[in-house]
Amino acid sequence: MVGALLLGGAPVAHAALSQAEQKIGATVEAGYEPAIGLLERLVNQNSGSMNFPGVKAVADMLRPEYEALGFTVTWKPMDAAKRAGHLIAVHKGKAGGTKMLLIGHLDTVFEPDSPFQTFKRDGDWAAGPGVADDKGGVVTMLLALKAMQAAGTLKNANIEVVLTGDEEDSGDPISIARADLIQAGKRADVALDFEGLSQENGKDMGSIARRSSNSWTLTATGKSGHSSGIFSASAGDGAVYELAWIIVAFRRELPEPNLTFNVGLIGGGQSADVDKDGVRIAVTGKTNIIPPIAVAKGDFRTLSEEQTKRVQAKMQAIVDAGHLTGTSASIAFDLGYPSMAPTAGNKALLTKLNGVNADLGLTAMPALDPLKRGAGDIAFVAADTDGLVGLGLASSGDHSPAEKTDLSTMKRQAKRAAILMSRLAVEKGRK
Repeated sequence: MVGALLLGGAPVAHAALSQAEQKIGATVEAGYEPAIGLLERLVNQNSGSMNFPGVKAVADMLRPEYEALGFTVTWKPMDAAKRAGHLIAVHKGKAGGTKMLLIGHLDTVFEPDSPFQTFKRDGDWAAGPGVADDKGGVVTMLLALKAMQAAGTLKNANIEVVLTGDEEDSGDPISIARADLIQAGKRADVALDFEGLSQENGKDMGSIARRSSNSWTLTATGKSGHSSGIFSASAGDGAVYELAWIIVAFRRELPEPNLTFNVGLIGGGQSADVDKDGVRIAVTGKTNIIPPIAVAKGDFRTLSEEQTKRVQAKMQAIVDAGHLTGTSASIAFDLGYPSMAPTAGNKALLTKLNGVNADLGLTAMPALDPLKRGAGDIAFVAADTDGLVGLGLASSGDHSPAEKTDLSTMKRQAKRAAILMSRLAVEKGRK
């Protein structure tokens, strides 16, 4: 069957699109402006991660949208993780079909004291806090689901939506903050992440991997004394030299493919006190005192959990290998966001998406270099299900007052997602 589908305003005929899929395209086109209206309302409601009432207000605005599509919606408070909570919406379809997990988030990096607070549109571009990351992604998800409903393909689809309220500043402990998402991943056959669309040289890219985000704190100690005795057997080398020696060893011995590691904060002296948030070090000392304490904080990012364990072990071995005279050192790790490796299942899912692209007359999306994509919530389910990242909007300036999004990408992203989900819905589930 040959049908016409509007893609970015131009009619294109494709024999591979079913009548339902053609209906999806028409519904997305008709729903574009109303979707932008919803996006404007969401952006104008501040939902910085620590603005708990604001995050809940965004969830309350979205609840009726999902309920109108037949989802059962639940708000999960996260008081135990010192965050607002998560919105979870479940659509039960035909038994035995593919179970899909859709991931997005309600919060932004812009708290109420930020001067960047309002939605501003200029044609197909819009600026505002979270206009892309991730309110644009959530609205794209809803536009896709509404198109599926109009086309009749949502009825039998098994979909669970998890919109976290703390993606930008995750709650502690992670075991509580991500418990609902992890359990949803164990149920799902496929996970689709509606964060921003990656592009290179104007070309849409498919994301099948994300690197981890882990932190470390290195503490070195030494003997305090007058600087005239530095390097002597009795006084030793001091904490700062010990810290520097270890950091140089990290730089020399750790490098390997897909790994980055960074020293982001460093201080040493007579005292070195790290604040409760771990982002400042208050240092005291004099040039003629051998420093008894030095602290460095940094991160490391890996492409697989095996790599995470290997790098962690190498760092620990370097710290334990031996110390300068009169010093000692220890390292502590905070394993935050896990990795999402580029598995065969993820690659197969991108192949299916590119089948949709071909039928829509869109260019195939090559796999993005994972070094160009930061950590995200989908990584918490990567060990349990296949996944794709980047079904939201293309943007620039994320996490800054320069954040803006290309609204026109919403149309093709919603069509891609809706048709992919419609085709997945009729496949047999694996769990």
